[in-house]
Amino acid sequence: MNKLTEAPGHIPHTGHPRKGFFTDTSICIGCKACEVACKEWNRNPHDSEFELLESSYDNTGSLGADTWRHVAFIEQDREHIDKARESGRALVSLGMPGIGPPGAPAAAAGTSPDVDTTPPNTPDFRWLMSSDVCKHCTNAGCLDVCPTGALFRTEHGTVVVQDDVCNGCGTCVAGCPFGVIERRSDGTAGVKGQRDFTPGEQAPTRNVGVAQKCTLCYDRMVDGQTPACAQACPTTSIKYGEREQMVSTAKERVAELHAQGLTEARLYGANDADGVGGTGSVFLLLDEPEVYGLPPDPRVPTADLPRMFKRAGLAAAGMLAAAAAAFLAGGRP
Repeated sequence: MNKLTEAPGHIPHTGHPRKGFFTDTSICIGCKACEVACKEWNRNPHDSEFELLESSYDNTGSLGADTWRHVAFIEQDREHIDKARESGRALVSLGMPGIGPPGAPAAAAGTSPDVDTTPPNTPDFRWLMSSDVCKHCTNAGCLDVCPTGALFRTEHGTVVVQDDVCNGCGTCVAGCPFGVIERRSDGTAGVKGQRDFTPGEQAPTRNVGVAQKCTLCYDRMVDGQTPACAQACPTTSIKYGEREQMVSTAKERVAELHAQGLTEARLYGANDADGVGGTGSVFLLLDEPEVYGLPPDPRVPTADLPRMFKRAGLAAAGMLAAAAAAFLAGGRP
């Protein structure tokens, strides 16, 4: 469903549970196994140039048409860690999803009376490892603005691009509040299509000029398999399953970390009342979303279209009624 007059990104009842990811950054070791497995399974182009970003030891940049899973390295000193813990405490006092205000029953989830809740000493330095991926939003801006229907909602609630339907217009790129989806390039100025190559030359890049992003391994999903990234993760940092269960697991994990004094832990994407209606990919973060390059309050403008169209329709009806009344009144003797 991607008609703009209907609820944008709405997931119709299909008889299949919505599937998604839970990425626990607190146990990510930055090995990039997920990144490699994603490229290998989906036959995505390798990164032609590896360069340090100067601000980090990460050398693969960010998500894009060729990189559907990206592991970022974020270095923090003691000052940043202390700020993160204070920020987490503030979230709890405001009623953080899955945690609640101090004294609420949810605050004790995953704990026992024997757990030491003394805040741990702040380390002098730490690396935050973050495996990012497409969010598969409930209100998916990319899907809503696609003029050809190349983007569609699967029976599992994920958003997938049909390569052979995409015309390469790039409208979806502007519609994504996370900057995930991109048009694939082979380094030339060509448009959608495949470049000719001579025998012995390296095969050209697939789907050049076509919008590309994570499919949550739809081809594996329909066969009952786990997505390649989650399958390859050695620490189970990336979990896959029914979205409802992923959110529940994420909340329990955050509560467990808070009980251990790690108040910097928080959820991202689990709030169904946010600007994208919640995401299929839920994250446990150890600092503010901006630290990870994520928008703090993502919003899809198309989510307001049904309400806007309704108001516009009422206004138009009122104008027509007023015009008709004026016409009838003017025709009387």
